[in-house]
Amino acid sequence: MKVLVFGASSYIGTYLVPTLAKQGFDVRASARHRRVLYARGWENIDIVRADAFKPETLATALDGIDVAIYLVHSMAAGKHFDKLDNLAARNFAVAAEDAGVKHIIYLGSMVPKNPTSKHFISRQQTGEYLRHTDVPVTELRAGIVIGPGSAAFEVMRDLVNHLPILFTPKWVYSKTKPIAIDNLLDYFVALIQLPNPKDHIYEVGGPEVLSYEQMMTEYAKFTKRKFRLIKIPLLTPKIVSYWLRVVTSVSTNIAKSLIEGLKHDLIADDREIKALVPLTLKPFQQALADSFAVEKNNAKVAHWVDGSISCRDYDPSYSYYAKSTSDASTSKASTQAIFDQVKAFGGQHGYYYADFLWYMRRALDWVCGGPSFRRKRRHPTDVRVGDVVDSWRVIAVEPANVLTLKMEMKGPGSGVLEFIIRDKGDHRVVRATAYWHPAGPAGLFYWYVCLPAHLFLFKGLTQQIAKRAEQSESL
Repeated sequence: MKVLVFGASSYIGTYLVPTLAKQGFDVRASARHRRVLYARGWENIDIVRADAFKPETLATALDGIDVAIYLVHSMAAGKHFDKLDNLAARNFAVAAEDAGVKHIIYLGSMVPKNPTSKHFISRQQTGEYLRHTDVPVTELRAGIVIGPGSAAFEVMRDLVNHLPILFTPKWVYSKTKPIAIDNLLDYFVALIQLPNPKDHIYEVGGPEVLSYEQMMTEYAKFTKRKFRLIKIPLLTPKIVSYWLRVVTSVSTNIAKSLIEGLKHDLIADDREIKALVPLTLKPFQQALADSFAVEKNNAKVAHWVDGSISCRDYDPSYSYYAKSTSDASTSKASTQAIFDQVKAFGGQHGYYYADFLWYMRRALDWVCGGPSFRRKRRHPTDVRVGDVVDSWRVIAVEPANVLTLKMEMKGPGSGVLEFIIRDKGDHRVVRATAYWHPAGPAGLFYWYVCLPAHLFLFKGLTQQIAKRAEQSESL
């Protein structure tokens, strides 16, 4: 059976693709950018580029597919994400019917009666648009998923890790049935093999009904952190979304949608799915323990931007998702000329812009016993994976395209600096981005102290790289 995981770069897709491959399915994984999927390191997986907003790309992805698993949503895209979701689902459904797909499985979310939240309405409508053709659609509606990378789980984790005292609205006492990621994957495997699929909606959940307050309290106990909840009834979703932007590293739009969902008890009625697929469902504590085991064993293969634990010092107490800031400049120079300048960053020509700020940070690291001023580059103008660049280490190189450096200075978290060069036809764009996985309140404080310097540095840095590249080609 040939299965397409559409939206394979998503949190669920990252788990689902290798799970299906181990079960013996012929798996094709698609995303808008193949580079993200190649970074997963999957073996024997057919990787294709496909975009639901570009119908012409869907035929190749769906060719020869028996079952298509639809994991796409646009919540991070801004206030018009619902219209984007509807368009994407409509395009995909038509393309799937044209390609002769026999079954579509869609992962939606629990929806309250008479929903008013744009998030809930959009997830519901996505299922309806997918069902507009004759291809049978099985819709799974899940509540909070417990596992590394799950947005709701990571919001809770960031709140507990970063705030010893949490002021919450009354909605934090709303109830749900959290499901372990392993159980959700088991349901996917079983539904793929349905002999005669029909349009149907199944609600899935774990074995316990818990409030968000109970889950955060249990998480705090599990990680041995001091944590206290104080209820403030006047807090609105809008106010909460503002401080979530500060505290959590999860996308602001996604976090806001999750907060809106706290108004309701979303308790899955999973009697139908349990009768169809009998499973031993993991309780919350077991799901929590398994999540930490996955991270500590580095068992989840992911690109570092998506939470690769190797870039969080193998410490699951660090934020899974990274906070980031970046800036970019354009250049008429070739991509190779620009990349030559990027490779020489931190070498004999220094850091190209505001070197005193870089040296101040290195001096602080040296005082704290870090590696700054104690190491030398292997080569002044060339880099390869594993090389040292002052207090950074090269973790990824794509010739004339990407250079990724992991910070090895002392700090309350884990940082990455990445340079990306993009060819835009008549010009090139060089972008520098800092990513930071905070570790506790100190990690958040460090990020916001450094943020003004990043905003100042990266524009000047990329401008100098672009300028030097043009000068090098004019010689």
